[in-house]
Amino acid sequence: MGVDDRLAELHIVIPETTTPVANYVTARRAGSLLFFSGHLAKRDGAVVTGRVGDDVDTDTAYDLARRAAIDLLGTARAALGTLDTVAVIKLTGFVQSTPAFTEQSAVINGASDLLVAVFGPDRGRHARSAVGVVQLPLGAAVELEAIFEVIGAPA
Repeated sequence: MGVDDRLAELHIVIPETTTPVANYVTARRAGSLLFFSGHLAKRDGAVVTGRVGDDVDTDTAYDLARRAAIDLLGTARAALGTLDTVAVIKLTGFVQSTPAFTEQSAVINGASDLLVAVFGPDRGRHARSAVGVVQLPLGAAVELEAIFEVIGAPA
C-alpha cells in the first residue's frame, strides 16, 4: 500500500504548503536527507496560540502536534513530489508551556503517532526530542521540525 492510499484510509488530507514568513525555506535537501524548518500548529490555516498547561490542555496540544505533522507531510510532498520514498529520521517538538507543565512528550506523541500510522513502524518510527519553551514564533502552542531520509524510488 502506498502512502497516499494509507492517508486516504486514515481520512487525512494533506494541505497546500505555506510560504515562509521570513528569509528561509520550509525544507532543504542535502544528499539523501530532507531537513524541515519549524512548522507551527495550525487550525483552518491559522496558527493556534496559547500556553499548554494554562489555556491549552494536553489533549488539544496532542491534536495540534498531529496537525503540524500533517503540514510536514505537505512540505515533504511539495519538495519531493511523493511521500513513498521517505523515512522519518528525527522529530523535534517544541511546546510553549507553563513552568509546571511536564507532559511535553505526551503532546509530541500526536506527531509521532501520526507519522507511524502513515509510514508504518519501519519508516515512521524516529529519534525524537520534546522540549518545553517559554515562547514560540507568533505565540504558537506547538512547533515541529524534522529530518526525513529519501530512501529510494517509489514502488
